[in-house]
Amino acid sequence: MHSRRITKRLVDSLKPSGPDSFVWDDSLFGFGLRVQRTGAKSYVVKYRAGSGRGAPTRRLTLGRVGTLTPDEARALARKTLGAVAHGSDPAALKAAERRASTLRELADIFLTEHVEAKRKPATATHYRSLLEKVVLPELGSRKAEQVTPSDLAKLHAKMRDRPYQANRMLEVVGSLYSFVGKRKILSLGLNPARGIEQYPETGRERFLTADELARLGDAIREAETVGLPYEIDGAKPTSKHAPKDANRRTKIGPHAAAAVRLLILTGARLREILHLKWDHVDLDRGMLLLPDSKTGKKAIVLNAPALDVLANLPRVGTYVIAGETAGTNEEKPRADLNRPWRAIRKRAGLNGLRIHDLRHTHASVGAGLGLGLPIIGKLLGHTQPSTTARYAHLDADPLRRASEHIGTRLAAAMGDLKPRSGGQVIAMKQMAPPQSVPVKPGQRGACE
Repeated sequence: MHSRRITKRLVDSLKPSGPDSFVWDDSLFGFGLRVQRTGAKSYVVKYRAGSGRGAPTRRLTLGRVGTLTPDEARALARKTLGAVAHGSDPAALKAAERRASTLRELADIFLTEHVEAKRKPATATHYRSLLEKVVLPELGSRKAEQVTPSDLAKLHAKMRDRPYQANRMLEVVGSLYSFVGKRKILSLGLNPARGIEQYPETGRERFLTADELARLGDAIREAETVGLPYEIDGAKPTSKHAPKDANRRTKIGPHAAAAVRLLILTGARLREILHLKWDHVDLDRGMLLLPDSKTGKKAIVLNAPALDVLANLPRVGTYVIAGETAGTNEEKPRADLNRPWRAIRKRAGLNGLRIHDLRHTHASVGAGLGLGLPIIGKLLGHTQPSTTARYAHLDADPLRRASEHIGTRLAAAMGDLKPRSGGQVIAMKQMAPPQSVPVKPGQRGACE
């Protein structure tokens, strides 16, 4: 074993001499060249998997000579050693990848190395839930390369009563196989999710009417003041110790009530409100300045009612919507609004209404006022116009004005001077009869 700078000239000059021999690069510690007794040559990298003298030494083959140039191998070695410096063990990971043969094992690598490292926490949670609760119980013990489109099609069919979740399942599995293909764990072309027809998806938007909004407001106020009534199961042994009917009420805290109000007043997403910190609130400029969201960095405009909610909300800890750990050293954002939302929804008679429908209602009111889809998209933080286009059918104001103009003109032309709409009749100008236009020799007519 000796050290020299590994160059193409050196690589070409080395010949096998008995057992495997190594030459280590003198400019990049750990980067070397292995010459086997058969004459085969390959680039390697050597490192300690951990800190201290007791840490085991690993050696990882980077590639064969001819596949990689010395400079390419050196760059790959530098990248590998950089990963080691950050606590990774590339050799152990590669060995684990070789051993990984079941779909469950590949799913673990996919979630750890790709999803949790490169996707937002909410997305990672969604991927893990679909795999662990839906896919792996059915196919987790199967050899990954033996999972067929027929297997996934059967699982997809079993979920026909949940078409949205079924389609997302196919997308997650497809992403998993694409990842392991790019990592060369399986063949790049192997993807059993490809070609399976998804269920049609229709918009699930639910918009609250004026009456429903009034009931929702009444339910929130009742919940935070006197409390919402609840029922007990008289068949249970403990029912005899339950409070009297007049005292069976459950109040929700001011932060839960504020969260529901902010969701509908701002059109924000649930996590944007639950994870909102007081540091992100600029009351002077009337803005929520979110450092991160589903679509990246985002600013939310606060209207007067939303500002009033925030101005009157007690500040407890770091987060605007205080959770159970508020004010402690281990403070975390509130996880959800499930219990207060179900109680408010039931009291308002809005069974089936989702929290996300409050965001749709915010947008639908703007569309109905004729504010324009680009403005609504900006308010909601949409990055694609197609996302806001779902509210186009509610933007009736420009269409109503256009229809009014057309109708009055047609009514005047027909002699109906009292259009039922009550709009102003504009006399239609007398149109001159069409005249023939001479066509020069060799010139085509306009209708050709």
